[in-house]
Amino acid sequence: MKIVEQNKLAWNSGAYEAWLKRFGTPIEAAAKLKECPEKRIGHALQHMGDIQGKKVINLLGSNGNKAVALALLGAQVTIVDFSADNERYAQELAAAANVSISFIISDVLALPDEVLSADYDIVFMEFGILHYFLDLSLLFAVVSKLLKQGGRLVLQDFHPISTKLISSRGSTANIRKHKVTGNYFDTSIEEKEVAFSKFNDQDSVQKVQLRNWTLGEIVTAIAGQQLCIKALEELPNLSSEVFDKGIPKTFTVIADRL
Repeated sequence: MKIVEQNKLAWNSGAYEAWLKRFGTPIEAAAKLKECPEKRIGHALQHMGDIQGKKVINLLGSNGNKAVALALLGAQVTIVDFSADNERYAQELAAAANVSISFIISDVLALPDEVLSADYDIVFMEFGILHYFLDLSLLFAVVSKLLKQGGRLVLQDFHPISTKLISSRGSTANIRKHKVTGNYFDTSIEEKEVAFSKFNDQDSVQKVQLRNWTLGEIVTAIAGQQLCIKALEELPNLSSEVFDKGIPKTFTVIADRL
């Protein structure tokens, strides 16, 4: 089975039920989002400016939590994702929040020409996205075709130091042990349990195929597609002042379309 097809199958095998366990019903999740949509977007929002009326496309937008939060803040939001399970939860969430979003069920690399319209203000990608692609140059070529001139890519993902090099154990008494166990330059494809599996009670857990990238590979792929990198931020674990101290946990790339 092709890698894309395996990953697509995994994300259409119980994701909706997993989100119900993780976030509650769409009505319950929407109530929380409406209290403070800015919190759901987090650090990335400061790089978007005033998003009122802006056209935003959220690539691999999953269950729609970020997209609905952006819609609550006044953006016109489209999600691209290949999971019908994700579309179901996202659209129900949007309806419960009294906002409208568009959802395109598609492989990002197979978007039709009419979607590659070069009229989006922002392409938003966040956390656990890049490892689904085997060729980053193809991905960022799509990003470039989506953005209008002067439009902005806002990309957040897990730092390669955490995904490729260091393993962590323990979370008691504010102690976590870190050990170098990986090869930062490894180019192999790994098979792992699909991300939502920890929220699901299914007996058989679907697997996905992933390729982790170095920071240099990511930056080079972005810069090669008419995207001018304005900032690269390497961030610690923002959810904890103790765990992972001194280790980059995530990164953010901001790039504008030339």
